[in-house]
Amino acid sequence: MKDLTSSVYTFEKLIRGNYLYVDKTEYIWKLVRPAFGIYFMSRPRRFGKSLTISTLKAVFQGKRDLFKGLAISKKKYDWKEYPVIHLDMANCDARMPQALRKYFARVLAEAASEHQVSVDIHEDELAASFESLIRAIANAKKSPVVILLDEYDKPILNALATPEAAACRDVLKGFYSTIKKCESLERFVFVTGVTKFSHVSLFSDLNNLTDITMHADYATMLGYTQEEFEEYFAERLDDAVDKLNIPHEQLIAEIKAWYDGYRFEENSPTVYNPVSLAQFFINQCKFSNYWFATGTPSFLLEVIRKANFNFERALNEPVMGFAFNAFEIDRIDPLALLLQTGYLTIKSSFVELGETQYYLDFPNREVKEAFKTYLISDYSAIPQEIVGANVFQMIKAIKTGDIQHFMGLLKTFFAAVQYDIAIDTEGRFQLLFYSVFLLLGVRIEAESRTNDGRIDAVIREGDCIYIFEFKMNQNAEAALAQIREKEYYQKYQHAGKKIVLIGANFDAASRQISEWKIEEA
Repeated sequence: MKDLTSSVYTFEKLIRGNYLYVDKTEYIWKLVRPAFGIYFMSRPRRFGKSLTISTLKAVFQGKRDLFKGLAISKKKYDWKEYPVIHLDMANCDARMPQALRKYFARVLAEAASEHQVSVDIHEDELAASFESLIRAIANAKKSPVVILLDEYDKPILNALATPEAAACRDVLKGFYSTIKKCESLERFVFVTGVTKFSHVSLFSDLNNLTDITMHADYATMLGYTQEEFEEYFAERLDDAVDKLNIPHEQLIAEIKAWYDGYRFEENSPTVYNPVSLAQFFINQCKFSNYWFATGTPSFLLEVIRKANFNFERALNEPVMGFAFNAFEIDRIDPLALLLQTGYLTIKSSFVELGETQYYLDFPNREVKEAFKTYLISDYSAIPQEIVGANVFQMIKAIKTGDIQHFMGLLKTFFAAVQYDIAIDTEGRFQLLFYSVFLLLGVRIEAESRTNDGRIDAVIREGDCIYIFEFKMNQNAEAALAQIREKEYYQKYQHAGKKIVLIGANFDAASRQISEWKIEEA
């Protein structure tokens, strides 16, 4: 059984080190087979982008021996060697434009040294320096070049929450524009990133770029399909069944619930997060939030908080295809950012009036539980461990039908919100309230649609249906009166369950749930 790793991203090291490699070279062959191509692919962090770049590099360096037995070795391909310019932005920590220019100048100097060419590199003339490097290498090697650009957007993400973001983007725009200018000298170009930013030349000036981010042919190129998982991890699954003492099918279902669920094209299979899957087996089959723990999305949480992002709408209403498009640095769409960074994914789709529309959700349990805990902690400034403990007690209260205790815990939760956190508007209050209910993991229909009005929340658990109506700066009786007046309970009367109505009031001045009333329908 081959060794597992989640920290080796170099294809040659994986193969020569006898590590497990899930064969993705069929996709690689599709990319390299044509005489020319410029491609872009966006995927979440730690999803195999760097390994893909490294695999392409080995192909274009003519290292045929590394691919023995893999899919590409059975294909018709000439294995001609090309000079490869590998630009890796993953290690760039520059947050200011001048520091970014210095970083690019150093990267170009290293590439010139690697290919043994002499090029004058100037920090203030990066585009010209890059062009000179490409021409010098092409002339010296008497061959078109291959450009592999990994994590192109890392310098923007570094500066995203700062006033320098636009200036850093402009540095990238000038630098990356060289790729189009030198098209005649290029055999192949492949660019990866997490996000798609407008006006970075890749998506504005480079009109021959093929974006395969949501292309059906490449939807499962990164990550593992169910079939790949069960084939390549078969021995480990058998060992895990013995170790955990649970049936094989139950184990597969549990792993799937935790780490599968990413869909990158509406009609394509879902894929597993490769890092999380490897870590699960490396850590003695312990279920945990491995992918999420590799980096807290602080900039994403800040964008969500500032925009008062409506999670209820995002998770319950269909969105159009433009949600997947590139966006402006100064007008960041939280929904697009959540999709591109992998915190939301496509769950289903339908076509209406010729337009594809998508339903979105968290991809799996790992992302759902961790993200909501981080979100609530960030939004309320309550430590994550306290969030987790409170939610656990609230779940127990709902499952045992102790709604008085549940409301008491909810009040305690809001009491812990720090006073420098603004929850003095209905939108901010609803986001925090909805996030808490999402974290409970019970069936919830926030702002459920009825024939006459909208219910704040409905929880179905066991033999009970709980209908919540929250008011702000009014009173609990007014909330209950609205439930009665709108007859919110009517749509549930034939469910054969006890219907419990809860009216509550949130007082903005005291920042507290001031009172609540409970009655049966």
